[in-house]
Amino acid sequence: MMTALGTRCPPFALVDVVSSRRVRLADFAGQPLLVMFICNHCPYVVHIQSALGPLADDLAKRGVGVVGICSNDPTTHPADGPEPMARTAKAQGWTFPYLHDSDQSVARAFDAACTPDFFLYDAAHDLVYRGQFCPSRPGNGIPVTGSDLSAAVDAVLAGRAPQARQLPSIGCNIKWRASSP
Repeated sequence: MMTALGTRCPPFALVDVVSSRRVRLADFAGQPLLVMFICNHCPYVVHIQSALGPLADDLAKRGVGVVGICSNDPTTHPADGPEPMARTAKAQGWTFPYLHDSDQSVARAFDAACTPDFFLYDAAHDLVYRGQFCPSRPGNGIPVTGSDLSAAVDAVLAGRAPQARQLPSIGCNIKWRASSP
């Protein structure tokens, strides 16, 4: 079940694995915000990761905040721990904060389901888009363009609502911690 449009952005305060700076929802007051649930190991994220930096840089120039959040359990998926996350962000040249959700509470608050999972909020931080980056998938031969997400951002910045028909992201499920008995 996709999160309902109009849902308020859940508050968050997480540490950026590159700068060690705590990043909060309040840091983006009055501006649209793109929240991307991503990770290092998922082939769907790896497929689009080289496009994420240029997209985020363009959005920043246009006044849109961007954060990437990794909520995977690093005990079962060590590539998704803070140190490997920082290496990936540096290697990709990402300038957006790459945040580690160590207790997975932020992913749960967002009802994030997979990586990648994209949530676009307007300047009032109401959800206006929750869907796919674009139709490209590993092995399908469609170029990575970010077309679906870019169209939603363009609509928000033009003062319009994005298309109501939004296709969900497809990727790897978030690697949740095993429940304690």
